[in-house]
Amino acid sequence: MGLDFAALRRWPDVEAENLFATDAADRLILDEANEAIRSAPPGTVVVIGDHYGALTLGAEDLGARGIRTHQDALSGELALAANAERVGLVGRFASRGLDAELLSGARVVLLALPRGLDALDEIAETIARYADTEVVVIAGGRVKHMTTAMNDVLLRHFAQLDVTRARSKARGLIASGPRPSGRSVWPKRRHDVALDLDVVAHAAAFGGAAVDGGTRLLLDQLDAALPEATEAIDLGCGTGVIAVELARRRPGLTVIASDQSAAAVASASATAEINGVADRVRVIRDDALSSQPDGSSSLIVLNPPFHIGATVHTGIALKLFTDAARVLAPGGELWAVWNSHLGYRPALQRIVGPTRQIARDRTYTVTASVRR
Repeated sequence: MGLDFAALRRWPDVEAENLFATDAADRLILDEANEAIRSAPPGTVVVIGDHYGALTLGAEDLGARGIRTHQDALSGELALAANAERVGLVGRFASRGLDAELLSGARVVLLALPRGLDALDEIAETIARYADTEVVVIAGGRVKHMTTAMNDVLLRHFAQLDVTRARSKARGLIASGPRPSGRSVWPKRRHDVALDLDVVAHAAAFGGAAVDGGTRLLLDQLDAALPEATEAIDLGCGTGVIAVELARRRPGLTVIASDQSAAAVASASATAEINGVADRVRVIRDDALSSQPDGSSSLIVLNPPFHIGATVHTGIALKLFTDAARVLAPGGELWAVWNSHLGYRPALQRIVGPTRQIARDRTYTVTASVRR
């Protein structure tokens, strides 16, 4: 293989010494798929879940042409584009949603296994429904993140599953014989009794259709967050619960709900629609708040993630704090909820401005930071 994996970067995602743009699972998938890729007709190779471009660019290097690719994270799409330019492979692939346009006629699917079983279920169901009847799915992941339950999920949607030998702490799952189901179970909908709110969630959206404890604690305090504000941003909106609640509680408020996850954006849009506030909640897919002008918002709310992939890392939260500080107008406020053990208050003080504690329970802390 001629592709220089060492040349690939994670940028614009968080970069650090313990975070990598590619791993042994990428190499294993490409090795297992080598023959299938070389014999696949143009336009029949699809890549799903590529983290930063190794699978897509590696497949092109093996001879695939007209590759279609789906990455849930916008940071992954942007990294793929940047890496393609870095290695001279611009224009060799097309990014698509997880749908028929991505998978129609697909004969070979390369899949970086997601950590969540629900996410794998929606992906496998979609492949089985839309791909060619002769499709073969070459999936892989790090052994420490794989479970035998993944086999069961794939066998719900495919007649045959072969498991490769482990190599460099990675393993492959090769599925064939698609068994299309009837009506899709995704996205799922759940009514939250306490909030009297319907939540819609695609499988890859963080938290699914449930409302996590941190969000509930933030919602308990949200009426006090700049009551005079006429616009707000729900940064990292997930399924859109916070954005929708802001819009429902404040009829004069317009809300931008922003997330880099395609599944989250689709979920938040559906949640806003089903709760009757789609006219005042604008859902966008964005890398942090890169599309928003400096000093343009008076109120931002945030429930930041503390994982980057499978790694516990504060880098993503710090990136979101920094972008929130840029977008807030002077005197504007960032209301955030976070796992108390992470101790984000000094970082919020440094990056955004004076920070006060609003509420705290056994697990979470809610703070408000005023932009200097």
